[in-house]
Amino acid sequence: MPELPEAEHYRRTIAEKCLNRTIESVELGDDTEHVELPGGNARERLVGHQFTETHRHGKLIFAGSKDGPWICVHLGMTGRLLAYDTSDHTPPDFNRILIAFEGERRLAFSCPRKLGWVHVLDDPEDEIAERGFGPDAMDISEDDFVEVIGSTNGAIKGALMAQKKLAGIGNLWSDEILFQSELHPETKASDLDEKTLRKMHAAMRRILAGVCDKDADYSQLPYRWLVSHRHKGEDCRRCDGTITKSKVSGRSAYHCDSVSKPG
Repeated sequence: MPELPEAEHYRRTIAEKCLNRTIESVELGDDTEHVELPGGNARERLVGHQFTETHRHGKLIFAGSKDGPWICVHLGMTGRLLAYDTSDHTPPDFNRILIAFEGERRLAFSCPRKLGWVHVLDDPEDEIAERGFGPDAMDISEDDFVEVIGSTNGAIKGALMAQKKLAGIGNLWSDEILFQSELHPETKASDLDEKTLRKMHAAMRRILAGVCDKDADYSQLPYRWLVSHRHKGEDCRRCDGTITKSKVSGRSAYHCDSVSKPG
């Protein structure tokens, strides 16, 4: 499922390829039933405007201008934002909405499993507040991270994935953060001392920045990272342990069995 790095990759796609171009039309694509997409009036609001800036908060991608309107995109489990020129490409498979800019440039939202969505809105901050999201995982300060995560009574894996505490981290990168911090995913967050939480914050920032720097291309990530061998029964590339799988906070968790389970 796309997390913060994928959202950042597609935000950069819009920033690099779609800014300062007048929107000529916004049309629905193929098989849009049961997909949360803007209606005709909302789509018409975009026509004649330009995207002049982009923003990302957690897994949400925004494109718009100072005075609006904006689009807000959530990728769901399989969504992609693809910018292309009509002379080189045709709309991608599973295209749900297509923004046509003046000239040949297009921006398509491809979403095979229909779990992503697109909204038209006036202000990104209002949308973030309405959804009750916590600070972005790349922006939260060390002190705030210690306070927010360290005050959680549940499992540390669940705390990292709780979007109302910390926006942008899901199943995959919570596992990686805990793996590189050498913490069991079932560890109670409030049992961690301040030094451990500060080290975890540093690991989180380093990991997410590293994935963003590689445009979320996992094949370019270090060999020793968990993501490169995140399968039950694999030999751990950090030690002599074995990667195991368990259920934590309702989600699958992969971790090295050399890390002790709490209690």
